[in-house]
Amino acid sequence: MGAAATLRDELDAATAALEAAGVPEARVDAEWLLAGLMGLGRARLRMDLGREVPAALAKRLGDAVRRRARREPLQRILGWEEFRGLRLRLTDAVLVPRPETESLVEWAFELLPPPSHRRLLAIDLGTGSGCIACALAAERPDLDVLALDVCPAAAAVARENARALGLAPRIRVAVTDLLHGVGHLGADLIVSNPPYLPTGLVPELLPEVRHEPSLALDGGVDGLALIRRIAAQAHRVLRPSGLLVFETAGDIQASAAATLLRAEDFAAVQARADLAGITRFVAGRA
Repeated sequence: MGAAATLRDELDAATAALEAAGVPEARVDAEWLLAGLMGLGRARLRMDLGREVPAALAKRLGDAVRRRARREPLQRILGWEEFRGLRLRLTDAVLVPRPETESLVEWAFELLPPPSHRRLLAIDLGTGSGCIACALAAERPDLDVLALDVCPAAAAVARENARALGLAPRIRVAVTDLLHGVGHLGADLIVSNPPYLPTGLVPELLPEVRHEPSLALDGGVDGLALIRRIAAQAHRVLRPSGLLVFETAGDIQASAAATLLRAEDFAAVQARADLAGITRFVAGRA
């Protein structure tokens, strides 16, 4: 009988399988998968590579590697992603949070008035995992958040994340199609990372992105269908000078979205680039 496989053996085999499938950074992903299954960080995993691997763990790793080889996103296999320092649970009903969206939240904070005696209200449209809503509530204790999503399964994930992070008392999650049925709330902020990809581009996306829910990607023929509706509905729920801030596909689409806001009588319309220099975010005041 041969020697039992070690963590190093399993990592080497997982790396080879992922490389054969064309997965970028195969070794890094293999380490994340094994460390995640063991409840460890990657650094701690590397300290004990000579340790023998139980058969049950080897099987679970093999299952995870096969999923990643099919180009399922790493974060979805692990079941979580970090967003502005918060660990959020993920399912196949929600989009994996992106670093670009962290910049969207950062800009929203800059545009909001500073904390005062008055509580503020924000609306997160298309909340998905609840990453934006949770980040807003976590970093601004004076802020209450209404998190909306058309997908009941996504809303359930957002609700669970708010509860797990201790933010549920200040985050209300509801299922609705954008602002349909939402009356005049006098909100200080609407923030959204809506579906903004043109329908024709969705089949051409990277394999990992094609695993994302189409409801969170497809923005209609020109990618602006949801942004157009948000711009048309937002005045009804915002207080005077309330903010609308959202993410776009970038550059040309951001310019078109800014034009839509001006056509809907938003003032002080401006755009901002992401960390890669792509003009991606647009904001205006009611």
